[in-house]
Amino acid sequence: MAQVRRFGIFQTAKVMGILYALVGLILLPFYLLIAAFTPRGTGYGIGVAIAIPILYGICGFIFIAIGCAIYNWVAGMVGGIEVELDSNA
Repeated sequence: MAQVRRFGIFQTAKVMGILYALVGLILLPFYLLIAAFTPRGTGYGIGVAIAIPILYGICGFIFIAIGCAIYNWVAGMVGGIEVELDSNA
């Protein structure tokens, strides 16, 4: 068994922030479809829908960075997550 002792906070948050932004882009057509069917003045506009992938990326970066910092702190006290790696692959 190997242990994940720590995560590089910035690198992990950067990669995950980009992945969150890509998920936001995948969901963008659904948000635009919803925005097209909302009555004028009651829903969010297309501009807000287009900003969603950017907001997903930013929030993903921030919360993953916080999560990595907490993980590193806890893993320093009790040990990291154990994983089994296959060396035959």
